[in-house]
Amino acid sequence: MYAIVEIAGQQFKVAKDQKVYVHRLKEEEGNKVTFDNVLLLEDGSDITIGAPAIDGASVEAKVIKHLKGDKVIVFKKKRRKGYRKKNGHRQYLTELVISDIVAKGSKKKEAPKAKAEPKKEETAAKAAPKAKKEEASQDLSKNTVAELREMAKAKGVEGYSSMKKAELIEAIEKK
Repeated sequence: MYAIVEIAGQQFKVAKDQKVYVHRLKEEEGNKVTFDNVLLLEDGSDITIGAPAIDGASVEAKVIKHLKGDKVIVFKKKRRKGYRKKNGHRQYLTELVISDIVAKGSKKKEAPKAKAEPKKEETAAKAAPKAKKEEASQDLSKNTVAELREMAKAKGVEGYSSMKKAELIEAIEKK
């Protein structure tokens, strides 16, 4: 089971017992936090999508510690002007462990209803001409330009030496 939840302005895909590093939260270390803005829930084959959030669903997490992320270097330069500025910072983060995903009151996404299928004979008859054209164009697109030029020469296409690949395929299919 996993959920997509919005935490501190960012969306995270979370599962139970997963560690997540988010922007610094105001909660103290060791406190439990509940996030109600759950955008998607997946439980086996059941997927629930919120519009924009799922009512009654929440993600519970425990604040492990507050820390700083790796240093990010910001270097600005304008060439030939002698302008260089080097700056950096370390982002303040909070480490969370997801303790539970609660899905009370969630509505399951309904599978689209299957439409009545036309008879197989009608479908095959309609698709046959299209399939032949698609197979021919796909086969030609796999060839190199040199091979296509040879095929165009054999079919008597004029000006094949200056044509691009797409033009060659089109000219060969016409003849």
